[in-house]
Amino acid sequence: MKGLAITSRGIEGTAAIEIKGLINANCKQETGCVIFDFRDFKDLCLLCYKCQSADRIAYLLGSFEFEDFFEDFRKFIDKLKFDKWIGESKKFRVECIREGKHDFNSVNVEGKAAGLIQGKFKNKKFDMKSHVIIFLVYIFDNKCYFGVDFSGFELNKRAYKIFLHSNSLRGTIAYALVKESGFGKDDVALDPFSRDGVVAIEAAFYAAGFPVNYYKKGKFAFLRLRIGVDFEEFFEGVDKSIKKSKAEIYSYDHLFKYVDYSRKNAKIAGVDKHINFSRVELEWLDIKFSKESVDRIITNPPTSKNANLEKVYGEFFYQCDYILKNNGTVAIVSRIPDFVKKHAEKRDFAVHREKDVWSGEQVLKIMVFKKKNI
Repeated sequence: MKGLAITSRGIEGTAAIEIKGLINANCKQETGCVIFDFRDFKDLCLLCYKCQSADRIAYLLGSFEFEDFFEDFRKFIDKLKFDKWIGESKKFRVECIREGKHDFNSVNVEGKAAGLIQGKFKNKKFDMKSHVIIFLVYIFDNKCYFGVDFSGFELNKRAYKIFLHSNSLRGTIAYALVKESGFGKDDVALDPFSRDGVVAIEAAFYAAGFPVNYYKKGKFAFLRLRIGVDFEEFFEGVDKSIKKSKAEIYSYDHLFKYVDYSRKNAKIAGVDKHINFSRVELEWLDIKFSKESVDRIITNPPTSKNANLEKVYGEFFYQCDYILKNNGTVAIVSRIPDFVKKHAEKRDFAVHREKDVWSGEQVLKIMVFKKKNI
């Protein structure tokens, strides 16, 4: 059986590694998504519950490339069998997620798909106002993927993000940043520009094995599907794997307001006990940490022209040079990568790897730095 994980562009590789780690699946990366093998529907449920890099999880019924979308879609639907999913149920709806430029919109696709599916069941009336099953259409440029939605909501929208910074990161991108840094479950990690705490929170989820959707147990679409899973037993089994994190995660900011935001969001997320919060000026980091004592510095530094960016980045990399272990990394996500690299170079930090990621239509750069000559 095949599964589909929809992701933000640029983090498909992160998602493939995470899926492999969670369900031991073979993965194929495509733009904006990952296709993977799975053996049991519990695997899809587990990804909905714990996967930090996916926007949506679905059971993939098929995919195709198109020139004339609606004609090619009709031929595709004609070949599919829906009895297993619809059966006696008369309640379903169709949802379309679309990326790219097309001469049609998502509403057109949803209506057409619903009509084609109903047309395969003569003399059967359907209830489109409520639903048991969600059929998901995902279109990226000229490629269409079609399947049964197991998540039922956008997994990238974190329930804990109540107290927000104006430049807050998506949870999925923050997780990708954490993983690109090389963060291990027993590392010392620091975010000195915590803002609303998303980087530290995503690191804590990973380190403790804490399900990112722990407080959304009743909202999953898979709960309405007849897939032979005892859901109460499933959740209990997964939750037993939560453990006290061995990692030391520090979430700092120079403003009390953002320290408070971070702490409150972490408490809502259920991981506040795994994170150390404090108001710390950038200039004080070499007092808070001894020389070469931090494994990972993972952050989204300021980019506003209202800040004295020359001073901020100069001080930041000075502090990184002092507190970072020789084999440690500095992972940064930014929309001003050239400016970041310029200041990194001044302190003899070299780019170890980098990649573009998309937050909606905005392109961000993830950069991982290491000390030179180490």
